Amino acid sequence: MKMQDILKYLKDIKPRKYQQEILETAVNKNTLVILPTGLGKTLVALMLAIKQQIKFPGEKIVFLAPTRPLAEQHLISFKKNLPELFAQMELFTGKTKADKRKELWQRADIVFSTPQCISNDLKKNLYKLDNVSLLIEDECHRCIKNYSYTFIAHKYQEQAKNPRILGLTASPGHQKENIDQICKNLDIEAVEVRTRDSPDVKPYLQDLKFDLSSVDFPLEFNQIKGLIKLILDRKITELKNRKLLFGPPTKVNLLETQHKLMRSIAAGNKHFNILSGASVCAQAIKVQHAIELLETQTLYSLNSYLLDLVRQATANKSKAVQNLVRQQEFIQARERISELILKGIEHPKIFRLLELIKKRKNKRILVFAQFRDTVLKICKEINKLGISARTFIGQAKKGTGKEQTGLSQKEQQDLIREFTLGNIQVLVSTSIGEEGLDIPEVSAVIFYEPVPSAIRKIQRAGRTARLNKGELIILMTKKTRDEAYHWAAFNKEKRMYKALENIKDSLTSKNQEKSQKNLESFKK
Repeated sequence: MKMQDILKYLKDIKPRKYQQEILETAVNKNTLVILPTGLGKTLVALMLAIKQQIKFPGEKIVFLAPTRPLAEQHLISFKKNLPELFAQMELFTGKTKADKRKELWQRADIVFSTPQCISNDLKKNLYKLDNVSLLIEDECHRCIKNYSYTFIAHKYQEQAKNPRILGLTASPGHQKENIDQICKNLDIEAVEVRTRDSPDVKPYLQDLKFDLSSVDFPLEFNQIKGLIKLILDRKITELKNRKLLFGPPTKVNLLETQHKLMRSIAAGNKHFNILSGASVCAQAIKVQHAIELLETQTLYSLNSYLLDLVRQATANKSKAVQNLVRQQEFIQARERISELILKGIEHPKIFRLLELIKKRKNKRILVFAQFRDTVLKICKEINKLGISARTFIGQAKKGTGKEQTGLSQKEQQDLIREFTLGNIQVLVSTSIGEEGLDIPEVSAVIFYEPVPSAIRKIQRAGRTARLNKGELIILMTKKTRDEAYHWAAFNKEKRMYKALENIKDSLTSKNQEKSQKNLESFKK
């Protein structure tokens, strides 16, 4: 089938050369496509869908996305760029009753859905995937372990008469074993990778200016950290003396230790050392989190967290928390934090952020922060400047009364619409804004703190410098875990692209061996 046979169905959109080249691979092989956010992964999927619909009339296409808004976004994109009568398209959601989904499946040509929805239907035998000629899995870096994505991919490979799989992601992660697992789960035969620096992508992108904006960790903050760290050191020493913690007291090691202890208790082990150790470990994790908030977030965030611990202790919710808030250093730290807040002192990153935003007045800006309390504080301070800012957070309700936060999917979509129209200048987002959602291009993306994940860094950065020149600014507090997180993400991204090249070469070799064996069999 010629490219022109596919292009004639596209409305008001012309694919770029690299998209056509990726399509040529995806037509013949199950393909993992890695493209930064905004470089047109969906158009590749759309063109492949057209090809499969023409080649296998009467068969279906399933397009999976991790959230309902994202699945709906892909449906809208397909409807916008295809002729009205090209195919019957349906959106599957958990709100639609199972019997209705079964009915919709019978008449649909292209189904857009979350993986959980299709997975549940397959387990109930509502329908099969035998007449599906294309399975598209968006954000396919999630296709590991026992996630619904993996279950569907395996069922598809078992049942489909004419299988073709397309995996889409901005980043599959830095661990080679995880990328290998994704490829295995999706039966990937080819990998197509493009970065902002790829020669065939560069002509379509605008300049991206990068700035690592560093601030000093204040002396007053360091004194508070010293108090909190005294508690942490005692807890770590106790865990090691109890022979429960081995290796450095990192966040990961502490969490793993806690999980082991809780599993042991759940299995019936009520030994004093295990029960006491679980309490000590819980305190260590909470204290370590307090230090992270102090180093990388805001005094407001830290104060809110410590106040919540006091509330929990007062309500007798946890003996570990009760023990923690009675520590003399904990009480002294709270007193010093309160004094600084009364004096109007905050984390220097807040003031640096406000300076950056004031200099970019009338420009659309997206600010990312890790924690909700930080997002709320940032938004409040920006609004004080007379600049319109709103928080963009997930659906889960947290807090109580007026402090309760959480946005429904409709509220999220309304905010994106207002941001697109220019009624909101700054959107301050948690991780909800990193993946998938159709947030418009912005003039600047600002990380309030570095993130140690290559996936998240790439997704955040992809929100700017596509159609117009953009800026990526990362705020970093010197001599804190901010520095460690920044360099962790930097090195992980390098390892990711190296791993992808190795996997790509390996798949090419396998395909060549397969072709050679087929040729030899044919000659016989």
